[in-house]
Amino acid sequence: KAGLVGHVHGVEGRIASGWIALGARERAGAIVFDMRSFRADTPDARRALRLDGQVDASTQQQTNANMLGPEVLDVARHPTAGFEIQSALPAAARQGGPPAYDLVGTFTLKGVRRPLTVRAELEDHGAAVVLRGMFPIRQTAFGMKPYAKFGGVVGVADDLRIHGDLWIPKAAPSPQPAVGPTALQPASPPR
Repeated sequence: KAGLVGHVHGVEGRIASGWIALGARERAGAIVFDMRSFRADTPDARRALRLDGQVDASTQQQTNANMLGPEVLDVARHPTAGFEIQSALPAAARQGGPPAYDLVGTFTLKGVRRPLTVRAELEDHGAAVVLRGMFPIRQTAFGMKPYAKFGGVVGVADDLRIHGDLWIPKAAPSPQPAVGPTALQPASPPR
C-alpha cells in the first residue's frame, strides 16, 4: 500500500517447475514461476502474511487485472519469471533457528535480470523439507509501473517483499533412487 486509501495486498502464485541442489557451489538450481497463476488477496495469501480481513471478489478481480496487465507483470508477454541459482551454500542460522542456506543467483522478472541472494531457512516436514525465505524487489527496477489512482490516493508501493515456501520432497517420486538435484513440488505457492 502506498496511498492513503486501500489495503495491504497478499499475492499467491505457483511454481511451474524447478530443481535445487542444497550445498552446491555452482549450478545449484533453477525455479520457474507461473506468473499467470498469481492472484491477489486470496484467503491463503492473506493468512500466510498474517493480514487481517478478507477482500471482496470485485476488488480482487480489479487488483488482479491491474497486477497481471501490461504496466505491472505483463503476463501476456512474460508468462514466467525465473531464479537461476548459482550456489546454495549453508549460511549462519539465527540463534536457536533452523538451518539456513544462501541461494545466490539471478532473478528474471518481466524480461529484466538482476542479481539476487535469498537467505532461506530449512524446515523438516516429514516427507519433504521446506525452504522458507523472503527478498525485496523494487517494481521500477524490473520495468513495472507501480499502480496509482486518483493522484496517488490509492496505490501500490514501489518496494515489495516477496515471501516464498519451496516444498522439496525427500524421496524421488519414482521407484528409482534419487540422484543429483531434487525437483521442487510444482504445487508449492511462492507468497
